Amino acid sequence: MEARAERVGVEAYLRMDAEAEGKLELLNGVVVAMAGASPRHNLIVTNTATALTNALHGGACLVMTQDQRVRVEATESYVYPDVVVICDEPRFDTSARPATLLNPSAVIEVLSESTIDHDLGTKLGHYRQIPSVDEVLFVHTETRAATLVTRQHDGSWKLVDSGPEGSVTVAGVALSLDTLYARTDDLPV
Repeated sequence: MEARAERVGVEAYLRMDAEAEGKLELLNGVVVAMAGASPRHNLIVTNTATALTNALHGGACLVMTQDQRVRVEATESYVYPDVVVICDEPRFDTSARPATLLNPSAVIEVLSESTIDHDLGTKLGHYRQIPSVDEVLFVHTETRAATLVTRQHDGSWKLVDSGPEGSVTVAGVALSLDTLYARTDDLPV
């Protein structure tokens, strides 16, 4: 028999996350501990955030990295994406620590072997329920590939795979895969 995860409410989760040594996510009432990431994963996050920050510098958009918690109001869930882009006036819920972003425009997740199914399945389902999110980019760790999921004008979603060469455009910024994977070849996955 499979053990069932204990469900907790939002208030209990927010207390747990504030007191935890690591980050905790809340997905459909279940608390999920975030594992540490590989060096390759971390450099891909840094490369992506740096490229977006440099390209968007001085404009209306902000870029934040994996310590920024995001609320998915429709599912009463809380997640920590690897990178978020906010192109409207940022809105935060500051009633609990850390402050929670309410209106990301784009979300970027760097996939690892252990999280790929969860991120492309469960988390994508949550991201699609955030009204302000128009783009979700998944960057693979083990291969030079990216998957961009974009909200269409009719409310549907389109998925486009790229790689191992070329680029992907997020928040109006063309990100070459060479940039995303710069100096990652010899790093542990």
